[in-house]
Amino acid sequence: MRGLLAVLLVIVMAACAGRKVEVGTGATPASGVSLNVSNTLSQAVNVYVTSGGTDILVGQVPGNTTRALPVNGVAAGSSVSLKAVAVDGTRTYTRDDVVLSGSYAWTLP
Repeated sequence: MRGLLAVLLVIVMAACAGRKVEVGTGATPASGVSLNVSNTLSQAVNVYVTSGGTDILVGQVPGNTTRALPVNGVAAGSSVSLKAVAVDGTRTYTRDDVVLSGSYAWTLP
């Protein structure tokens, strides 16, 4: 009985032993496209590109500021939707059927 208990204990300890895990993020491929967002609002907005039904956060633009935001993970020539959401969530601005190539200018509102 003690022998069986010892074997089970060794098996359980081996199963619970720490394992080496490597976690990393791969580089997001650059697509060569960007958004030049002019935010004329008084508050900051979070800017998203919607591609294939998935929202991709590309950056935040403070109020009364123009900022160039690289769009990674979306191929040049793709048709996407743009969305800007005020940081307090009160307003959302969208633009549909935008073909991304080079730098696309978008002025809010």
